Amino acid sequence: MTLGPLRLLAYSAPSFVTAVAALPMALFVPAFYADDLGVPLAAVGGAIALSRVLDVVTDPLIGALSDRLRLPLGRRKPWMLLGAPLFIFSLWKLFVPDDASWTYLLVWSALLYLGFTMIDLPHKAWGAELSTDYDERSRITSWREAISTAGQVMLLAALVWLAARGIENPADQLRAIAISIAIALPVLLAVCLLGVGERDPEGFAHERRSTLAGLRIVARNPAFLRMGGCVLFFVSGVAIQGTLHRLVLADVMLDEGRFPLMILLENLATLGAVPIWLAISVRTGKHRALMAAALWIAVWSLPLVFMREGDTVLLIAIVALRGSSFASILFLANSIAADVIDLDTLESGEQRSGLFFAVWGMVIKLSLALGVVLGTTLPAALGYEPAADVIAPMIQGRLMAVYGAVPALLMALGALFLRDFPITRERHAEVRAQIEARTRSAAPA
Repeated sequence: MTLGPLRLLAYSAPSFVTAVAALPMALFVPAFYADDLGVPLAAVGGAIALSRVLDVVTDPLIGALSDRLRLPLGRRKPWMLLGAPLFIFSLWKLFVPDDASWTYLLVWSALLYLGFTMIDLPHKAWGAELSTDYDERSRITSWREAISTAGQVMLLAALVWLAARGIENPADQLRAIAISIAIALPVLLAVCLLGVGERDPEGFAHERRSTLAGLRIVARNPAFLRMGGCVLFFVSGVAIQGTLHRLVLADVMLDEGRFPLMILLENLATLGAVPIWLAISVRTGKHRALMAAALWIAVWSLPLVFMREGDTVLLIAIVALRGSSFASILFLANSIAADVIDLDTLESGEQRSGLFFAVWGMVIKLSLALGVVLGTTLPAALGYEPAADVIAPMIQGRLMAVYGAVPALLMALGALFLRDFPITRERHAEVRAQIEARTRSAAPA
């Protein structure tokens, strides 16, 4: 089934807002609670990290329940409806706080992430089920990631506009973001839920396996394991650079004020390159395009090692150039994940997109955490101290090696997992034919 542009836009609409909430959580909320509210920096980091522990329980539970429960609105839509009020309310409490403690930050961060999971996980599982076509799945995920990136671009542009109008107080900026999301999310969610229907679940199993038994099948799916391995390297490599962007500008380039501009240009580059990477995936196959996207980041990360004070413009240009494949990595990986789910359906007899994307999401979160850990501990182990008044040239060189060379190495290692990947366009067509044949034979006469 081919979806028209309007249906693709309707399906992708919620990502415009949920992605906007994710960016401040990474770039602004930690500094706001530490600098403006006086919560110790270590406590801020600990609270946000600890709030993700809940995901270990909630992600598989929500994924499995959204697979199994048949509600009047479908399997995926009810969870998104339930998650929206929790997401909006907890985001407001977090962005417009009435307390300044690490426990307050912990509780509302955990609830915000739970609300996000209730929207995002079923949304991704639903997207994997909208089409069974190899290339159409890439088209669906590319639209979703493009809309997500467009939301982040809009947020960054709005922050630049607010600053130009003299609204530079982080509290005022976060309040404006929270109000915008509270208004926009219900509207965009309604467009999505009313504008796009769910497909009936596939399957031919006579009885359902338990969630634990299902996880065992996931664990021995070779294509899923290889995708998990490559994503672990890809996402952690990108996260290292995301962690160090501001520090590099502040302590090597001595030009921290360019940070918002750099992030804006990076997002514009990745948004503009989505159609190019989609065309490459159709021509060469998804796994080859994903390898190329990762190696593109690796190649353009290496020159960063040699950047120093006075090279800010060149550094921003290279960061934007290398970042032009970010969205492609996400949409291609998610498209391949949908194909991997077909292999599981063939073996298990059940379509368990929710459970797969729950495990998939946990791998991504682990990768992000690993990238943050590497991005902070490696420079510290090499003698870098952000609080130091002057950073010695030798220490600057070590910091830039972590910033450029380590991510390049991780991207190259991750690409190795995709060599001779077992799901090609031809193999996927065979799997789909077998699923459809077994579904027909299992249908009641």
